[in-house]
Amino acid sequence: MTFLWPEFLWGLVALPFLIFFYLLILRRKQRTALRYASLSIIKESIDKKTTLRRHLPPFLFLIALGGMILAAARPTAIVTLPTSHETVIMAMDVSGSMRATDVQPNRLAASQAAAKQFVAEQPENVRIGVVAFAGSATLAQAPTRNREDVIAAIDRFQLQRATAIGSAIIVSLATLFPDHGLDVASFSYNARAYQKKPDFKPVPPGSYNSAVIILLTDGQRTTGPDSLLAARLAAERGVRIYTVGFGTTAGEIIGFEGWSMRVRLDEETLKAIADLTRGEYFYAGSAPDLKKVYDSLRSRIAFETKRTEVTALVSIAAGALALVSVLLSLAWFHRIF
Repeated sequence: MTFLWPEFLWGLVALPFLIFFYLLILRRKQRTALRYASLSIIKESIDKKTTLRRHLPPFLFLIALGGMILAAARPTAIVTLPTSHETVIMAMDVSGSMRATDVQPNRLAASQAAAKQFVAEQPENVRIGVVAFAGSATLAQAPTRNREDVIAAIDRFQLQRATAIGSAIIVSLATLFPDHGLDVASFSYNARAYQKKPDFKPVPPGSYNSAVIILLTDGQRTTGPDSLLAARLAAERGVRIYTVGFGTTAGEIIGFEGWSMRVRLDEETLKAIADLTRGEYFYAGSAPDLKKVYDSLRSRIAFETKRTEVTALVSIAAGALALVSVLLSLAWFHRIF
């Protein structure tokens, strides 16, 4: 546990002094009681049950006071909470290498099957959009809650040449932020001086909780905007990108329809994209692996582990303890401490 205002923790130094004064008051009361002692008072003073009741309410109140001081210091902790993601963009590679049969029946069919199962298992309130990319990227299905439309879009994939990972990221972001003026052509021509709308203010990476992007590819970028520069656009908008590498990392020559191409999975770039946007990278070397990845993604999208301020929880716990201590004191002694 860490604290946003740790200087308030100095207040805990007062607790030992409060314990000292409490013991001092008890000693004075004992001296007074002995002066005017009677048999009933002496019997009550040595009753263990009565002694426990006498000390329990102040002890609980002391703990409550410590909790209030901790709450004033604004504690934070790493907790797992349900997310509020309402939109998931699935950016899927449809380059020619996805026809490879090292995954049965082929990479494209395996990725389609895993993606459709993922779509079917999403909560009803989540909108899902599909971006297909090869040499260029297109919005195959605008975000919708209609699962049949999403699955139909995935079934319509047509293989093309080349791989433009950066274009897929930009088209996905343009779908999420239609008023930000994001355009692949403009970015390609003037990437480093890319003009953002005057009213756009960058936010911390991973802080946008309304949407995520899932990027699946089996190769490396061969055309289009730089993948990492495009990822920075997502990071500036707080959008997490979960990247999925599907295929071989060592490299493989794949041939079909009279031509051949060498395909190598660029894991380093996919890891960098995920790191920049506070997402996560997954590797899937087979159809069962890919299914496990999508199962894992489903849980990560539904629940998110992050550092969160827990001041309210600590305050509620401290207030509850203080209330219990007061009620016990009133019930047992008809007074507050």
